Amino acid sequence: MIIDCISDLHGYFPKLQGGDLLLIAGDLTARDEPSQYEEFKKWLKSQDYSKKIVVAGNHDNFIQHLSNPQEYFEDAVYLCDTETEFEGLIIWGAPWTRNFLGQNPVCKAFGFDFETQMLEKIDLIPDDIDILITHSPPEGILDETSRRVRVGSSSLKSKVLKMPKLKLHLFGHIHEGYGIEVASSGLKLVNASYVNEYYEPNHNPVRIIL
Repeated sequence: MIIDCISDLHGYFPKLQGGDLLLIAGDLTARDEPSQYEEFKKWLKSQDYSKKIVVAGNHDNFIQHLSNPQEYFEDAVYLCDTETEFEGLIIWGAPWTRNFLGQNPVCKAFGFDFETQMLEKIDLIPDDIDILITHSPPEGILDETSRRVRVGSSSLKSKVLKMPKLKLHLFGHIHEGYGIEVASSGLKLVNASYVNEYYEPNHNPVRIIL
C-alpha cells in the first residue's frame, strides 16, 4: 500500500505522485482565510489517491469554527477525534496540540495550555488502530524547536508507544522536526512538515509503503 504523508502546507500546494492513501496532518493555508481554503480544496480534489484524509492544525481556526467540517471537504475524509477505514486499516485523526512559550497567539486553534487537557483527548484514541494522524508530535520524537525546546505531548508519547497494532503515526507542527523515526516495535513515526522553520517549502512529502 502506497501512503503519502504531508503536513504544514501553509499555503503551498505541490503536485503529488498519487497512490492509495493521502494523509494530511494540518496547517493547510498561509493566512487562514476562506479563499485559501478554497484553493486547498481545489488542490486536494486534483490529487490522485484512492482515499484522502485531513486533520486540522493549530493554524486552522477557520476549520475549528465550521459547524460541519466534513461537508466542507467533499471527497476527502475529515477526522477530529474520529476514525475511518481503508482496506482493513483503521485510521484515527486528532488535531490537538499543547501551546508553548513564544507561540503566535492567533495560531492556537485546537490548542491547550495544559497537558491534562491533552490527555483527555488522547484517551479517546482506541488502542487497536493501525494508523494515527495528529498535528502534535509525541514528546521527544521529532519535536524539537529551533530554540532547542521539546514541545511534543508526553501523554501522546505514552499512548502511541503502547499501542500493539499501530504501524504509522503521522504528525507535523514542529517544522524543524521533519523526518522519520522507527520504534523498536517497528512503528514508523513521521514528521511530514512540508515547510521548514522559515516557512520555506524545503521538505518533500514522505512516502510510506505498508
